[in-house]
Amino acid sequence: MPFTRPASLDAAVTRLVEGNRRFVEEHPVAPVPSFHRIELASGQSPFATILGCSDSRVPIETIFDQQPGNLFVVRVAGNIVNDDGLASIEYAITVLDSMLVVVLGHTQCGAVKAALDFVETNALLPGHMQLLADAITPAARSTSRDNGDWWHDAVIENVRMNAAAVTQRSTIVADAVREGRVRVAGATYDLHSGVVSFLD
Repeated sequence: MPFTRPASLDAAVTRLVEGNRRFVEEHPVAPVPSFHRIELASGQSPFATILGCSDSRVPIETIFDQQPGNLFVVRVAGNIVNDDGLASIEYAITVLDSMLVVVLGHTQCGAVKAALDFVETNALLPGHMQLLADAITPAARSTSRDNGDWWHDAVIENVRMNAAAVTQRSTIVADAVREGRVRVAGATYDLHSGVVSFLD
């Protein structure tokens, strides 16, 4: 599966959707032949940047059925936008010419659950973990335990808020989006089905 850059922003999203479909159907086509590994040693040009959760159950390249070199992956528990992650996203756009940024959450996210627990109890998490809960608390507060599945709704809202924050906090990303060079999208990965759903 030689790498060809997607011809458009829509094609970049479609490539991820089709890769996820192959993953779900258990027909992946992304082996890593040695010649491709050697080729990548001289440089990279990932078409998409994924801000994902650190959760070990969400192997980013695997669930999108992509070879090394195709995705620039930034991971932090709760897929939150922090300064280091935002700098990495800006690097991917300005230096590596990445055309798609996806904030990827997932069902049953432990960091989101910690924020829900904090909202309910006000009990602080130990060490630096409270920083994660603090970052996700706005999503927890803007959803409701009374409207069905609070955990699920908070996961989606957290993705939406962080996808918005990527352009709100970075003029580099905002300018690239305005110029039509980059698209920022939110998506969620279902741990049970393996399906990635892009948000509207």
